Amino acid sequence: MALSIKMDIDAVEDVTCLDPELLQLPDVSPFALKASPQLVEDLFSQWLSLPGTGHLVKSLIDDAKSGTIVNASTNFSTLNAVGSHSLPSMFPSSNAPPLSPRSSSGSPRTSRQKSSPSALGSPLKLVSEPMQEIIPQLYFQNGCPPTKELKEQCLSQINRLFNNPLNGLQIDEFKAVTKEVCKLPSFLSSALFRKIDVDWTGIVTRDAFVKYWVDGNMLTMDIATQIFEILKRPGCKYLTQVDFKPVLRELLATHPGLEFLRNTPEFQDRYAETVIYRIFYHINRSGNGRLTLRELKRGSLVAAMQHADEEEDINKVLRYFSYEHFYVIYCKFWELDTDHDFFIDRENLIRYGNHALTYRIVDRIFSQAPRIFTSEVEGKMGYEDFVYFMLSEEDKSSQPSLEYWFKCIDLDGNGVLTPNEMQFFYEEQLHRMECMAQEPVLFEDILCQIIDMIAPEREYCITLQDLKRCKLSGNVFNILFNLNKFVAFESRDPFLIRQEREEPTLTEWDRFAHREYIRLSMEEDVEDASNGSAEVWDESLEAPF
Repeated sequence: MALSIKMDIDAVEDVTCLDPELLQLPDVSPFALKASPQLVEDLFSQWLSLPGTGHLVKSLIDDAKSGTIVNASTNFSTLNAVGSHSLPSMFPSSNAPPLSPRSSSGSPRTSRQKSSPSALGSPLKLVSEPMQEIIPQLYFQNGCPPTKELKEQCLSQINRLFNNPLNGLQIDEFKAVTKEVCKLPSFLSSALFRKIDVDWTGIVTRDAFVKYWVDGNMLTMDIATQIFEILKRPGCKYLTQVDFKPVLRELLATHPGLEFLRNTPEFQDRYAETVIYRIFYHINRSGNGRLTLRELKRGSLVAAMQHADEEEDINKVLRYFSYEHFYVIYCKFWELDTDHDFFIDRENLIRYGNHALTYRIVDRIFSQAPRIFTSEVEGKMGYEDFVYFMLSEEDKSSQPSLEYWFKCIDLDGNGVLTPNEMQFFYEEQLHRMECMAQEPVLFEDILCQIIDMIAPEREYCITLQDLKRCKLSGNVFNILFNLNKFVAFESRDPFLIRQEREEPTLTEWDRFAHREYIRLSMEEDVEDASNGSAEVWDESLEAPF
């Protein structure tokens, strides 16, 4: 009894802190209860006097003593449902205002009651649980699968092209698939055909093509990855020079701009080799002969392939495929190779460019400092080595060229060009100027000019990165070991400067190759005129011009 009295007193003291909504009185507005604290006190006292309240309190105390988990909200709801009709109404039945229609969606009381702590059981449940976010798959081991629409569109094209009694295509009929479905250059058709026809049956069926191109997710790859996957050998993660030979063979056989070479298979091979060497010179920056997918994507080969496939005049494709560029390179090599054994020694190379190079730089080249020779003949340079040399010599603005000559000048291989190393190569230049009765320029003046031109991060210590940041860095090497280009740089020919401004997209190599091709063509015309007729030359003895 004492416990009951104490509960009554404590409850009355805290009645002002009681939330009226917890009473859940259906006939009384919570706003009216908040406005009349005395009414709340009277109602709470009546609630405590109910028989059910005593049973509820007793059960809660027993549960607390025994350690049982107490669910007060359930007991309270049960008591409220039983005792709500036992509470006296504060309004007479005749004077009670009509209640608003109760609906699950329209009643403010109903919506508030649903969100009250009593209805939810615990205030913690008022915080909505975060929805689980579905993260889409980002990595696919075999490539991202095509969408349904893209797949249906591709299958429609495939069904149209493979609509024949054999349900397959031969290699000469496969070019339409390569162009229309795969959107690849046409001269990749044979390589793609062989990639699918692994058993060499001579025919690619519809199902075999769908399995490779659609089910293999080749459809969703970028064009560089598609070309890489088609050309690389199984199990390899890189491309070699051999992998490009089928592509060049088909280009020579199908391109209208190379039709005149079909009767000269020897020069077809030389052209294909030159194109491949140029590709690896510019794109294979590691120089290990293994072209990776990353290098292929960063290079311009894919764009050049597409250009070659669309352009009938192969000489307009200046990147890699121009026949005129091949002609200049091969004729230069043939001029220097006096015994035509397809090798060049020191004495042959010193004659390059009308003896433009110094002996010291030629010795550095044959010491294989910039690049290991592929000729496998001691003291001699092969055709591939010469292509790398010539591309580096005639376009010193390209990054492969800067790396080539930097290795030559860096005598100790520490990655820094010092004044002593530069002076070592310039001494011979100075001696040659004196022999030619030209006004010599002292090395101290040259060094100041180089430092002002390059503006290295560390004074008098030029790194490769310093050279790559400067657009005039190629002139540094001309100053050190190429007298003809050094003099031309000092004279600043206005005609050449204007030509460079008019055609800013052309590289130094493009301009050189164009001038040399015109010169070689004129020499050939003069030779033909002096002979009285254009006779077919003996390929084993004479140059191809």
